[in-house]
Amino acid sequence: MAQVSTIRTSSTGQQVINAKAFAALKAKENDSTQSKRPVAPRALAGLHGHNPKHNGLLAALPAADYDRLLPHLEFVEMPFGMTICEAGEQMQHVYFLTNSIVSLLYETADGASSETAVIGYEGVVGHDVYMGGGASLNRAFVKSAGYGFRIKASVLQAEFARGEALQQALLRFTQALFTQMAHTVACNRHHTIVQQLCRWLLLSLDRLQSNQISMTQDLIASMLGVRRESVTEAARKLQDEGLIHYSRGQITVVDRVGLEDHICECYASIKKVYEGLLPNK
Repeated sequence: MAQVSTIRTSSTGQQVINAKAFAALKAKENDSTQSKRPVAPRALAGLHGHNPKHNGLLAALPAADYDRLLPHLEFVEMPFGMTICEAGEQMQHVYFLTNSIVSLLYETADGASSETAVIGYEGVVGHDVYMGGGASLNRAFVKSAGYGFRIKASVLQAEFARGEALQQALLRFTQALFTQMAHTVACNRHHTIVQQLCRWLLLSLDRLQSNQISMTQDLIASMLGVRRESVTEAARKLQDEGLIHYSRGQITVVDRVGLEDHICECYASIKKVYEGLLPNK
């Protein structure tokens, strides 16, 4: 199990958000004159160059809906291994990711686990909050470090209840997420370890800006719900074919097209649903 770390926020006094940075960001978005100089990078230093609109769902909102949410968003650092929520817990915040990746894990009573879905810039962590407010069914932890923006669960529930654009965006994302979960369960039951590993790698790559994934074989095995030796054998096969390079917990995808030739139909089905339901980055 990954080491649990605490959430770190960018704070000034009692304010979690760097207020000056958001003011500068808003001014930049409202500036329709292309010839003017951009906001100095230092003005946005508190956000480490990140913008809520780096999240696909927030970026697709109408201006009025986005502006209503903006004051409630809290910029957060999301280091690798950070546990956002344990199974059975009530989430106090919902997370809109920008460049981090969160894994949803189902864990059995004897400590075994299996990844049910991954979430990145395209979505939100906390569907239990707006789909009924019950306790989380999964453990959510950060498997690729980055940043995001969180909002209090009570605020998001109120916005969802308005029945406007945000509600529709969240419902479409949830449908896509459930599709990913269903295909993951089927893939883990019926397809080879090599096919499962290729699907896992490609779903991660789709949410990264590089071709490198930092992950140990032990953790991959935990996510796929298989023995470490099985992952080692599958990774060696892909490396021998020149598709990946693996060294000391660092996986570099050398030939993505080659990986796609090895996968089952699950990855293509998941990707088609996401492209049909969610806005492009």
